[in-house]
Formats: sequence, structure tokens, C-alpha cells
Amino acid sequence: MVFILGFNFPESRLVKSALRSFYGVGPQHTQRLMAKLYIHDTARVGSLADKQVLDLTAELSNMTIENDLRRKVQDNIRRLRDMGAYRGRRHAMGMPVRGQRTRTQTATAGKLNKVERFG
Repeated sequence: MVFILGFNFPESRLVKSALRSFYGVGPQHTQRLMAKLYIHDTARVGSLADKQVLDLTAELSNMTIENDLRRKVQDNIRRLRDMGAYRGRRHAMGMPVRGQRTRTQTATAGKLNKVERFG
């Protein structure tokens, strides 16, 4: 097991998928991080040297990910709601925010807009 930024990863897991498991780190961030640290695309977490793991942890700690990013998104939505902006009202009602149609097919927006509306 390799310990990266508070998470244990099995040694057989790909570095690419291990990085993507962090909230806020997608495919492009993963590719840039791996290129910056000279890690091959098919490298496994167990095959990384200790220095690479430390460098990877340092890079991830400089980024806004996990709870910090979640808090930032919630604060932005809360700011929109408090301001009384159209987008904030749509978030509060659980309706589509980005101009999707509402005559039919709003079930998906109801599922996705569950970011602490009534708190």
C-alpha cells in the first residue's frame, strides 16, 4: 500500500486512476502532473520511487482539491443564493441552472443540484 495525501492505494493500481480518484483532479490535471514528474502513463503506484511519491504529494498539496474544493463550490453557491441571483434561486429550487429546458426532463437536474440548498 502506498500512502498519497491521506489515502492508501494498492500497489497494483495505475497512477493515472489513483490521481483521478481525488476530487478536483481530472484527466488533464493527471496528465500534466504525470508529465511534470516524468511518470509513464502505464506506471503502477507500487513502481514509483519514494522521491516520486513525495514529489507527487507535494504537487497535490499545492492544489485546491478534496474538501477545500468542495467548500469553495458550496461557498460560491451560497454566495449566489444570498445575493438573490437567478442562478442562486435556481440552485435553491433544485431546477436546472444553465438554461436547460424545464418543460420536460428536469429529473436529471433534480438529481445533480443537491448541493446543500436548504442549509
